[in-house]
Amino acid sequence: MISKGYIDDTKYSFKMLAPRNIKMTPEFKNIPLKVVGHLKGIFWEQLELPFFSRDGLLINFCNSAPLVKTNSIVTIHDASVYGVSSAYSKKFQLWYKFLLPILGRRVKKVITDSSFSKNEIVHYCAIPSNKIDVVYLGRDHICNIKPDNKILDKYKLGKKTFLLAVSSMNPNKNFHSIAKAIKLLKHENYKFVVAGESNSTIFNTYEEAFAADVIKLGFVTDCELKALYENASCFIYPSFYEGFGLPPVEAMACGCPVIVSDRASLPEVCGDAALYCNPYDVNDIALKMKQLLDDQVLQESLRKQGLKRAETYNWESCAKKVFSHITEVCSGENCHCS
Repeated sequence: MISKGYIDDTKYSFKMLAPRNIKMTPEFKNIPLKVVGHLKGIFWEQLELPFFSRDGLLINFCNSAPLVKTNSIVTIHDASVYGVSSAYSKKFQLWYKFLLPILGRRVKKVITDSSFSKNEIVHYCAIPSNKIDVVYLGRDHICNIKPDNKILDKYKLGKKTFLLAVSSMNPNKNFHSIAKAIKLLKHENYKFVVAGESNSTIFNTYEEAFAADVIKLGFVTDCELKALYENASCFIYPSFYEGFGLPPVEAMACGCPVIVSDRASLPEVCGDAALYCNPYDVNDIALKMKQLLDDQVLQESLRKQGLKRAETYNWESCAKKVFSHITEVCSGENCHCS
């Protein structure tokens, strides 16, 4: 939330509001955390948050915000609840399909992660296009992490001897096709590593069918993830639907060649720095995996192009653009930031 104060010669100050059941306390140098209210979840967000943010502009970064709080900016990362609704539980679908169209029309500004997402939000939610702005995400976080190479020793993974797939087990991420492609590939010179865990409260039940020799890591820490990115021969991400696609950008930032889906926002985000596959064609996924694994020259070319592409995504640029929208909204006639 923003109220009057001083930051970068502009008259604003920031504070973070959180419910009492907060699981992790973030540490920021310049933004104080204030725990407020007695409720939790949607009830805290919709009933108590508007009251405690009544004197300022409320900024929401996670697809949701109080419907009664019109003096706010909300980030809607994508329209996947419409585009791939079968990937989500019925309860989750109903709430967000009710929330997003109303929310988008009531708030001062909507921010999203890609031009693809902007077009999808306009299409599904009927939010005016001129109310939505694209702000790309950053990759700096992965660059600033120290890799934990112990995970390589634990699973006997040598440098450039394995293919990596990383994501939640949301069916939209298409892990099932990766499993089938691995079986078709039968590549004896490489191991196959899969990291990620499911969330049954959001995603529909999904059982992966990987071969017994595929190494399934489940949850990994950020430090372990960076070690995997840095040492994998390639990263595979044949998702059906993405609003941005942060994992491929993280992989590119770590010098890992990537294979991604040719759908949704991924061509926009990855540009010419990725090898593209048809996510609905298991044979094509397997073919692209073989093509990349067998071609060292292609691997090195994509590694260099990926590093260059990833440099265009940084959190400072993201923050500056978000802040420009804050000042724009607060300078409006009907906005009250204090």
